[in-house]
Amino acid sequence: MLEVSHLNVFYGESQAIRDVSFRVGNCESVAIMGRNGMGKTTLLKSLIGMLPSRSGSIRVESQELAGSPSHERVAKGLAFVPQGRMIFSQLTVEENILVGLRNAAQRTVPEYVYRFFPVLAEMKARRGGNLSGGQQQMLAIARALVTDPKVLILDEPTEGIQPSIIKDIARILNLLRVERQIAIVVSEQVLSFALDLADRFLVIDGGRIVHDEARARLDQEKVKSFLTI
Repeated sequence: MLEVSHLNVFYGESQAIRDVSFRVGNCESVAIMGRNGMGKTTLLKSLIGMLPSRSGSIRVESQELAGSPSHERVAKGLAFVPQGRMIFSQLTVEENILVGLRNAAQRTVPEYVYRFFPVLAEMKARRGGNLSGGQQQMLAIARALVTDPKVLILDEPTEGIQPSIIKDIARILNLLRVERQIAIVVSEQVLSFALDLADRFLVIDGGRIVHDEARARLDQEKVKSFLTI
């Protein structure tokens, strides 16, 4: 589904991502764990094309994306929910979702969006800026989903959200990836959320993948050691 090979990303002359390679299978969920400043957000932004990679390959279903602008990567199957959500605060919930539609002629929200996020249906006429943090995160996910992605990428989706909503988001994402047949890549520091969602765990440290383990064999104490200062 998603194959990343020998990816290198620089800020000026400073290398931020160092020879990163990993693969995400069909409907698989992969968590990228690590402390702040270790390269999680940089890696995800490079996948979607917000940051250029100096070398390496990014493929979705054998289509090469490296070097393509973000909108072409979205058209070929990537969707991105950024850290901080970045919804349009002055637009209504429904208008926010419609912005994400790939088919500009389609002016209705797909049925499954409101089925998975009923709170958004109840608040579809409310401005995005008037939603709670958890509701805004659901809205950001919904906006990404209507691009009909093959791979959904989420950057720190639990940031600023209460624990009960975090559990709900993990549950909804697990249901979505089965029904919509999508893979998920999520960067995260909250291990409990990642354990609810991920099939596999990658730990990034200093821009390198230093640990790769399936959930069934995961050494939680080892992962926690990478997350503490």
